[in-house]
Amino acid sequence: MTKTLTKAEIVEAIYEKTDKNRADVRHVVENLLELMKQAIKNDKALLLSGFGKFEAYDKTARKGRNPQTDETITLDPRKVVVFRLSRKFRTELNID
Repeated sequence: MTKTLTKAEIVEAIYEKTDKNRADVRHVVENLLELMKQAIKNDKALLLSGFGKFEAYDKTARKGRNPQTDETITLDPRKVVVFRLSRKFRTELNID
C-alpha cells in the first residue's frame, strides 16, 4: 500500500531540519504552494530543476459514453495539469 506524504508532514520535516518555528515553516510552505498554483493557473510551465515540470493545457470538448446507460454525452472542455519527471530524477527513481 502506498503512503501519501501530506502537507503537514512536509512542514514537520522542514521544521525538524531548521531553527524556524512551525508557524513560520507552515507559512513558507503555503506561500510556495500558492506561487506554484498561480503559475500553473496563468498558463506558465513550472520547472523544478532536478525534479520535473508541471504544465497546464486545454482539452477540447469531446464525446464520451455513460457506462451505466450506454448514453453518448459531450464532455466539456477543461484544463488538465501534467507532470513530467526530469531525466535526472527518472534515473534516480529507476536505480533503486
